[in-house]
Amino acid sequence: MKKFFIITSALFAMAIVNELSAQVATPKVRQRQANQQERIQEGRQNGELTKKETARLEGQQAKIQHDKKVAKSDGVVTPAERKKLNREQNRASRNINRQKHDTQEKQ
Repeated sequence: MKKFFIITSALFAMAIVNELSAQVATPKVRQRQANQQERIQEGRQNGELTKKETARLEGQQAKIQHDKKVAKSDGVVTPAERKKLNREQNRASRNINRQKHDTQEKQ
């Protein structure tokens, strides 16, 4: 009986830890950030983005990273925080696309 209680308690504790980490995990945000960072680097390398555009887009990515850190700071990323991060990433994605496809001189 004592063994059963210990095993049950351990499983319960693992389930709580798993649930808490799931509330803080932001794998979609992390993957989108990686994709957007790659798009920015490709744009810079092939001349679609100027240094100034690259710096502005990188700053936008840094803000998203900061906001993600703030959202995680209390141990729970709420649906509203996830929505805000998603909205910021949508805006950043549009900005990357616009800047890569504008008609400036390649530098």
